[in-house]
Amino acid sequence: MNKSITLNKSSTAQKSAGSVKAFLKNISPFNNKTDMPAALLAVKKLLAFAFCYCGGLLLAEGIIIGCFLACGKNFLQGEMFSDDVMLLVKLYGMAILIAVSLLYRKLIEKRKLPKIGAARSISGWFLGAGIGTLLIIVSVSAIMVTGTIEPNGFSADLNITMMLLMLGGYAVQGAAEEMLCRGLVFCSLKDKVSLPVAVGASTLVFICPHMGTLMDSEPVFVISGVADLVAISCIFSFITLRTESILAACGLHTIWNFILNCVLGLELSGSQGGAALISMRTVGENLLNGGKYGIEASLITGSVLTAAAFLLWHMYKRNDRKAGVKYGIQ
Repeated sequence: MNKSITLNKSSTAQKSAGSVKAFLKNISPFNNKTDMPAALLAVKKLLAFAFCYCGGLLLAEGIIIGCFLACGKNFLQGEMFSDDVMLLVKLYGMAILIAVSLLYRKLIEKRKLPKIGAARSISGWFLGAGIGTLLIIVSVSAIMVTGTIEPNGFSADLNITMMLLMLGGYAVQGAAEEMLCRGLVFCSLKDKVSLPVAVGASTLVFICPHMGTLMDSEPVFVISGVADLVAISCIFSFITLRTESILAACGLHTIWNFILNCVLGLELSGSQGGAALISMRTVGENLLNGGKYGIEASLITGSVLTAAAFLLWHMYKRNDRKAGVKYGIQ
């Protein structure tokens, strides 16, 4: 009888170990298995994002440090380039994240570019850029009415070459973040799980990298900032659905950051703007202007973005009904 009990315990332990092994294999980001419950698939994509994002950042930092040393700059002794050059290095360095995410899709997921929402036509990028420009104009104009943001004239030391380089840098940054959040997570989930799960997962990975600077603000600004991030992430997801491409999201992302930082000179996700076309300043720190984090933690910006998200969702569903295509929720 004791022998039977021992055998039963051994069998149970083996089954348990087998279940754990199967579970880990399912959620491992190093295979292209997708036949699993929606929750597990979402976790798998979150892990894939973490792998590509962290791995890409580490690789980029290694390459940049090597380039610094080759240029005679010893970063360990505080030898750096100017602030403008360092910002450009940071922005263009995100091209490494694009390369890592593309390699991941090619080697692990074995997916082609059209399958990750990268259409051949570039027109979608300009559509997104136009929408981003409109959203910035409406948001900033509405905040200016409250008197919590004021223009302070045009910049006297504007550098056109630097502005063009910054535009290119923000284009790389926008593409990198959208390739990861919308391409890697959202586009690979939207046809396999419910739409709320796909949008929620892509929103989570979009918010996480912003939390470092956002947490430097007062708690009330953290809450409003997260709400704004959720709203704009939904916009990125819905415009990707509507255009069937991440290019529109890339264009919107790029122009939003570029205008905010290089045209208006306002804080971008908690980072102080540099030399810009127009010198604008915030008056006080409150929920109308977003405090030191910038208008991306403003209640007014959040209202504008939420309205835009609902409008894009309505446009998508109307087109969805016409086409007879159904994704997730009705």
